[in-house]
Amino acid sequence: MGEATVRTLEGRTAAPPPTEDRAAASADSGSARSPRRVPRRPRLWFEVLLIAVSYWTYSLVRNAVPEQKAAALRNADWVWQAERTLHIAVEHTVNQAVNSVTWLVVGMNYYYATLHFVLTIGVLVWLYRWHPGRYAAARLALFATTAVALLGYYLYPLAPPRLMDGIGFVDTVVVHHTWGSMASGNLANVSNQYAAMPSMHIGWSTWCGLTIAMLARPVWAKVLGALYPVLTLVVIVSTANHFWLDAVGGVLCLGFGSALSYAWFGAFPCRLARHVALQGA
Repeated sequence: MGEATVRTLEGRTAAPPPTEDRAAASADSGSARSPRRVPRRPRLWFEVLLIAVSYWTYSLVRNAVPEQKAAALRNADWVWQAERTLHIAVEHTVNQAVNSVTWLVVGMNYYYATLHFVLTIGVLVWLYRWHPGRYAAARLALFATTAVALLGYYLYPLAPPRLMDGIGFVDTVVVHHTWGSMASGNLANVSNQYAAMPSMHIGWSTWCGLTIAMLARPVWAKVLGALYPVLTLVVIVSTANHFWLDAVGGVLCLGFGSALSYAWFGAFPCRLARHVALQGA
């Protein structure tokens, strides 16, 4: 049977108006850009294995970088002096102010320790389920961002503000006895404490925020996506885990990852079709 038609007054037939679903699909495909390489339908087992192996490799390489304490502290002094010259060295003031409000700083400690991983995995799952045509490009941007960050950890060891001497920064995880940063408290001996530049809390949260803001449909979701990296910036500074300039480094890494993804697919994820085209269609 053919597609249903509507008979007009002149006796001719015409296709019925598109339904809401068809209209949405048409608008979505109309705004999509033809990719340089056609994304393939993601396979669940492969994606789970890839993410697990990639994160294990990331953690192994990051923590295997030699902990060059002297160089890391010298670099931290240089960053702090550079920020003072630029009149943006407010990390100490923010850290002291937030530390005086126990419920707030404890909440930030748990935010720093958990949301970084939970929301990033959540956005990947959301892309896989609802935006399979854009998943590969977005995933490549995230993975390339993380890979170039590893190079930064090796070439530029940097102590976080909480490990600097004579400045008075508070390590909020240690002081408030909360489970938090892998580089604080009892977990410090299994993590490289001098891998603060660039900040992947900012790199990953900005990736999440932009992805949500560009692809989510509800306005409230777009707003929350845009606010997420801003809140993360406040948290990493308040808990003395990063300088402002570490955040800049994270954004630059994301810029590299996004550029690589664009060069490979010929478009940003938001400009690709939402669904993978069926072969032979």
